[in-house]
Amino acid sequence: MDLFVANEVSKQYAAHKALDRVSLRVPEGTIFGLLGPNGAGKTTFIRIVNQIIAADEGELIYRGRKLRPDDTETIGYLPEERGLYKKMKVGEQALYLAQLKGMPRSEAEKQLRFWFSNFEIMGWWNRKVEELSKGMQQKVQFIVTIIHRPRLLIFDEPFSGFDPINVNLLKEEILQLKAGGATIIFSTHNMASVEELCDNIVLIDCARKVLDGNVRDIKRKFATHTFEIRFNTFEGELGALLPAQFRILETSRDGECRIAKVQLPDGVGPNDLLKSLLPHVTISSLNEIIPSMNDIFIRVVSEQETKKDSETVN
Repeated sequence: MDLFVANEVSKQYAAHKALDRVSLRVPEGTIFGLLGPNGAGKTTFIRIVNQIIAADEGELIYRGRKLRPDDTETIGYLPEERGLYKKMKVGEQALYLAQLKGMPRSEAEKQLRFWFSNFEIMGWWNRKVEELSKGMQQKVQFIVTIIHRPRLLIFDEPFSGFDPINVNLLKEEILQLKAGGATIIFSTHNMASVEELCDNIVLIDCARKVLDGNVRDIKRKFATHTFEIRFNTFEGELGALLPAQFRILETSRDGECRIAKVQLPDGVGPNDLLKSLLPHVTISSLNEIIPSMNDIFIRVVSEQETKKDSETVN
């Protein structure tokens, strides 16, 4: 079941088209990656979902019906542009923000003290926000985003400014939120985090959707039928052992082990590669090279740039 659906959403700022008929579906209980280069339209889309701005065209469906103004009560939003009242005490401000989201003070304080302890910032409860490091301030904002247990969470570059230890802490918490039933829209430039966390993604470039689907299926779709094979006991030319249609992309050594990356033609499988080599070499491993989300991101965006340049020339 889809918790959130966008149909043909568009937004225009004067002469700038920020979103051009973008459609997507966010399945309930999943982590959904919202990807794209700077200026692609991601933040505009997030602001429309949070009803900070309105779409010019299109339809937004939340929980099976049109998005309503009061739906913001069940949505948690951590914007990329952080902002806390610097002169307020940390605990006082967190309580204030939790109560704005409808939590009774006693319950808010109980939950906040739990999360402050979990994030190891309890000692800063009575300190002013301006005394906190950027990372600590971001921890506070993450906590007040999730404190009311929203059904839909939207994180815009949540790892910005965090050291690797705190990035891992945040990743674990995000996975726990998903396990607890939350649905998460996650905007980031960190493709390694996309691979670790996201079930599905959409890639927006130049205001348009250019790719979407399940992460595993997308990586399979962009696979080039290339395999890395490790072997030894053979010092001759590898090409002499393989049919002409097998393309050797790269060879190297790792100690006494030889490594080759071989691209297979359509209709040929890894067993055919093994059959050609086994009479002549001792094979230690054979693995398919699946492209990373970073590789796919760069490839798709580059193709879009080439297409745009071609359209401009024509």
